[in-house]
Amino acid sequence: MPNTPPSSPCAPNIAGKAAVALRDATPADIAAISEIYTHAVLHGTASFEEIPPGAEELGKRQKALLAGGFPYLVAIDAQTGIVCGYAYAGPYRVRTAYRHTVENSIYVAPTHHGKGVGNALLAALITRCEAGPWRQMVAAIGDSNNAGSIALHRKHGFQTTGTFYKVGYKFGQWLDSVLMQRPLHSNADMLPGPLSTNPTLASTNGDIPARPARVEK
Repeated sequence: MPNTPPSSPCAPNIAGKAAVALRDATPADIAAISEIYTHAVLHGTASFEEIPPGAEELGKRQKALLAGGFPYLVAIDAQTGIVCGYAYAGPYRVRTAYRHTVENSIYVAPTHHGKGVGNALLAALITRCEAGPWRQMVAAIGDSNNAGSIALHRKHGFQTTGTFYKVGYKFGQWLDSVLMQRPLHSNADMLPGPLSTNPTLASTNGDIPARPARVEK
């Protein structure tokens, strides 16, 4: 599986922002993750899911990502000790030629919006992915009016590569999907190893395991 180093605690954010520590997520975090994601599904357009999947399903998705060697992080409020956000990277597409590209997902508790939690999570996630075998990171942002997420990704070097117009329908309105992308490591051409060196890939039909990360979009 891809080899990424464990997370280490993160220093408090700048003045006026929440002080958080980041670490690898575990199954014990699923209840808090479920609470955050349920609110995002029911009240926001970042996710195109309309019915919250529940803790059991989110646990299965987390397990699949961790088994594939992908980074999955949580942010812990330094004052309360509670999980106030989470982020992970997962496969971008199922065909094997896409195996060097990941897609990110970031969700922050509504009590911590605007406090730098998403910024800390995305910075750490990029660092983790750059320590792994991946070369590109993609973000599929629900709703072209999601200015906060678009600005956050642009701050971390993402560029808008395209927009799918009116591909989602939620809360009685048509929603766009904005695609953003940034290179990992550098823009220099880097030739990957052969397919056989990555044991997370299936070899029977040219596919990689199911994409648990995309389910949440």
